[in-house]
Amino acid sequence: MAVTWPPSLWAHVSPPGPDLPMLEGDVTTEAVVVGAGFTGLSTALHLREAGIPTVVVEAAEPGWGASGRNNGQVIPTLSRHDPAAIIARHGDAGLRFVHVLRDSASILFDLVRRHDIAAEAEQAGWLQPVHTPGRMKIAERRVKDWGSHGAPVELIDRARMRDLLGSEAWFGGWSNSSGGHINPLMLARGMAQAVLTAGATIYARSPAQKVEHRDGRWVVQTARGTVTARALVLATHAYTGEFSRELAPEIAKEVVPTLSWQMATQPIGHNVAGSIIPGRQAMSDTHGELYFTRWDARGRLVTGGAVAIPLNQAARLRPMIAARLQKLWPQLGEVSFDHVWSGYIGMTPDYFPRLHRLGPDGYAWAGCNGRAVALSVALGREFSRAVQGTPETELGLPFTRPTPIPLHGIARRVAPLMLNLYRWRDAREV
Repeated sequence: MAVTWPPSLWAHVSPPGPDLPMLEGDVTTEAVVVGAGFTGLSTALHLREAGIPTVVVEAAEPGWGASGRNNGQVIPTLSRHDPAAIIARHGDAGLRFVHVLRDSASILFDLVRRHDIAAEAEQAGWLQPVHTPGRMKIAERRVKDWGSHGAPVELIDRARMRDLLGSEAWFGGWSNSSGGHINPLMLARGMAQAVLTAGATIYARSPAQKVEHRDGRWVVQTARGTVTARALVLATHAYTGEFSRELAPEIAKEVVPTLSWQMATQPIGHNVAGSIIPGRQAMSDTHGELYFTRWDARGRLVTGGAVAIPLNQAARLRPMIAARLQKLWPQLGEVSFDHVWSGYIGMTPDYFPRLHRLGPDGYAWAGCNGRAVALSVALGREFSRAVQGTPETELGLPFTRPTPIPLHGIARRVAPLMLNLYRWRDAREV
């Protein structure tokens, strides 16, 4: 494998996924999906529900990458852009994308319920508290903007946010009741089993080396075989260039794979836990250096952080994030972490995701910018509709051409230093 990651909390507590074969030999099908994360698995599941023969090719195992290593928050928004900005950029396609994004959390939770997937799913809502008084203007704008498109949002004043979070640290904010959280690795593995049950084939430990369109068909080449299909969905995201530089170099170079660190405390006693986010909502605030926290199913707070210099990051994060939690929730007392792990998220310079039509019946996207749990599952449904022939004018997919980042290798090395800019901005009022 291209990268070896530290074991996560999710890997420690989740049942193993299905036993899957490697791709050996040549296979022909109607649709081929590259990548068995949330997008790829959702696409395959929706295609099989429509009766379309489908093969999934995965470089490692389902959920090995970002889909199984994230914090598990199910958030139906982008990280930086709200409906007005999305529509200004993409027009009518942007409006349809806003509606997909608005419904993305419910699409995920409905899929979990429909297929009875054990994913520790809690649709308890999502909170975004503001960390300075002036940032209530952000909350007000977002409630107005998302509310005008039918999202279940609510403005929250400081006193009520204090009660919802059990902390005096924030100054109000807003909520979306359709959000929540899941165990992401359990979700990925459960979706993989649902895909198999629906009649698709998943090949694991079979990194795609090259994809090309020839003689009217898409051909995915691995070390030991090929898959030939009418339609292709490339769902490799931040890992597009990690196993093969030839796979889709333009897409690989339009995102910056950035380390995201997650951390889980030891289980918190019930007497204290009841005073911290008692409604069990997911929470992520308005810091650029994001403060985010949610409960897991075993009484742990799952949070995370970042450091600018890539040296002994896990060891340096432990005391820093422990001090942060103690400041936010003094009732915690001493904080220690059972699990600290990391993985890539795909960042774009403008924080917009990139969605592409690669050719006839060929599609891809990248650039989650840290908000892809709900969106990935929802986009899988949209890519399935595209493969089935739904007109582009009816899809929530604002297609653009790939835009590689100049001096991409340098951008990857300097990206962690952006943390210092985020901290400077976080300290300023707006």
